[in-house]
Amino acid sequence: MIDYTKIEALLKYDELSPMIFSSGFFLWLFLGFTFIYMLLGKTTTLRLLFVTAFSYFFYYKSSGEYFYLLAIVTFSDFIIAAAINKINARNTIVEEGTQKIKHSALARFLLIISLLVDLGLLGYFKYTNFFGELYASFCGGHFTALDIFLPVGISFFTFQSMSYTIDVYRGQLKPLNNILDYAFYVSFFPQLVAGPIVRARDFLPQIRKPLEVTKEMFGAGIFYIVGGLFKKAVISDYISVNFVERVFDQPTLYSGFENLMAVYGYALQIYCDFSGYSDMAIGIALLLGFRFPKNFESPYKSASIEEFWRRWHISLSSWLRDYLYISLGGNRHGKFRQYLNLMITMLLGGLWHGASLNFILWGGMHGLALVVDKIKNTILRRPKHYKSHGFMRFLGVIITFHFVCLAWIFFRQRNFEDALAMIMQIGLHFEPQIALQWVTGYSIVSCLMLLGFLLHFIPARWSDFTKDKVVRMPLLVKALLIVIVIYIVIQTKSSEVQPFIYFQF
Repeated sequence: MIDYTKIEALLKYDELSPMIFSSGFFLWLFLGFTFIYMLLGKTTTLRLLFVTAFSYFFYYKSSGEYFYLLAIVTFSDFIIAAAINKINARNTIVEEGTQKIKHSALARFLLIISLLVDLGLLGYFKYTNFFGELYASFCGGHFTALDIFLPVGISFFTFQSMSYTIDVYRGQLKPLNNILDYAFYVSFFPQLVAGPIVRARDFLPQIRKPLEVTKEMFGAGIFYIVGGLFKKAVISDYISVNFVERVFDQPTLYSGFENLMAVYGYALQIYCDFSGYSDMAIGIALLLGFRFPKNFESPYKSASIEEFWRRWHISLSSWLRDYLYISLGGNRHGKFRQYLNLMITMLLGGLWHGASLNFILWGGMHGLALVVDKIKNTILRRPKHYKSHGFMRFLGVIITFHFVCLAWIFFRQRNFEDALAMIMQIGLHFEPQIALQWVTGYSIVSCLMLLGFLLHFIPARWSDFTKDKVVRMPLLVKALLIVIVIYIVIQTKSSEVQPFIYFQF
């Protein structure tokens, strides 16, 4: 007898258990989805419609009734981009064989409307209470926080849709003629709620291509999904629940050594959590016949903060560079203006991560470090993307990693006072003699941290070699690999599924 009440409960949004890739329900649901998807392989429009509907359901399971925000962003930007393109077509000038667009006031006005819709939604849901409290504190008044739910992934899909409209305005992209194609792009579920931020120019050409999943794509997809699941559900979740959260919640109850280990643990946790999600998104997209750009490239191997931001959350850092930093003037107006633009970009990048002064401070620290890198490279006359070698590179990696960890303290802590308390514990009450006691007391945590950092710092060619081996595996062995990883996840997971850290951004 089928229990329809249980099925109905599974299909309804549950705020205590939002849909995530590492949940058992999603894995079973994805199997059924894939079966139907493959049946619709040769009927492109029906396949796009099916995936779009599934993506809206996926977002409903992640954020409840707020799935309508996807529709607002989709319709407004699709219509505005089309109107901008028509205006640009009337104002295109051909000079010496090249086309230049003379942007009219109306086109600029429409672009501003598009940005106001996207940033307005983002601002209301994410920053209303923050700016209300900030204004009240400056004016000496009182602000009662509004009960505003933060829809999952709103920062990602608004930025993604904004890139489409801006690219059309700049004449770098032709707008789509079909609203379904654009709805598919904005809502595509693998990257919908936590990125990577996929550019329209990279994704749109893939939408109506004949469905093709090669052996290489299928094998690479399995590799990324298995690796991402292991990083997220085994390493990140376990060290978070069983050690990192405890220390960050009450840093003064632990020694400086334990606080430092928790900071290292959080550095690994946030990397494994976010890159694990990105890996799973890339892998699922490959199984569906789509290619996403890489979002992480072993960021803790970086020998400078400039290099770190070429390796960490690549889709966001490149988005900020192309649509904010360059729009502010980039490096076109002298050194001082370049440094100012870097600081503004990183401060706003910090604010993008969350409505808190701690996030702004985190962004400011990285902005200042980028400015120092630029000044140092100018003094030493180093070429762009200079890469050190030998001992100097080793020293650069150590310094960069510890600066990033210092900044993570402000990123992770709830307030400035707790962050300072943690730093004071590390500086004044270190107690290195308890190191052995910590290793034995947190044996699984210490082993997983060691494993996580070893996997992170292995040469890239080793990872490529492993991926190639997975691609060449027989289908049965691939299935067995997935079963083994799921078994490990079940054995190590906490009582509750841990949401991805970047869901809150």
